[in-house]
Amino acid sequence: MREARRRVLAVALPAAYGAFALTFRGPRDRFWQRMTTTGLSLGTLALVSEPELRGTRIRPRHAALGLASAAGLYAVFRVGDRLARRLLPKGAEEIDQVYGLRSLRPVGELAARLALVIGPAEELFWRGLVHRRLVARFGRWRGAAAATAAYGGAHVVTGNLTLVGAAATAGAYWSALAAAGMPMGALVVSHVAWDIWIFLVAPTAQPGPHTQSAAYPQACV
Repeated sequence: MREARRRVLAVALPAAYGAFALTFRGPRDRFWQRMTTTGLSLGTLALVSEPELRGTRIRPRHAALGLASAAGLYAVFRVGDRLARRLLPKGAEEIDQVYGLRSLRPVGELAARLALVIGPAEELFWRGLVHRRLVARFGRWRGAAAATAAYGGAHVVTGNLTLVGAAATAGAYWSALAAAGMPMGALVVSHVAWDIWIFLVAPTAQPGPHTQSAAYPQACV
């Protein structure tokens, strides 16, 4: 059984990295369609591989936990945005590239994609499948660290150092919550609420002159 679980992870991670590469490197105007397809694919893989995930429910306490944790992560990113713009050579440009993706589709459509597919699928795959398998292999906190590295590493293909750092930060946050015992329903709420709030409702900063750049990493880490 243990060997079978390792084999699933050995297939799932390369598949995710390949899907992210196709998503990030394809034509800009179809980014959100590819991101949604990637979410559907990885989320389905997680549900097939981890039957326990099929019983995920979002109860009132999960919603409260998720919203509170999303607020905490948003506060971290408010500080992180300012630091990235000051300390990283291309920090401001790379952040603006991410926010430029908001112009590709109507706001309502983006909110629906993030809430119904992309956010839930990322939690099911990265915390529900990858995190759990790595924790089973390496232990709670070493496994959480490995899962964080895997999540951040998937974003290297963007060539956007600021986004890789942001993904690693968010991944570490959610992996720590998962390791501490936060239910999957609360993690899903946290991811969805954070995605929508930081990307569509209250961006950490207004987009600048680089938002239309051809280098366009994804916004929801």
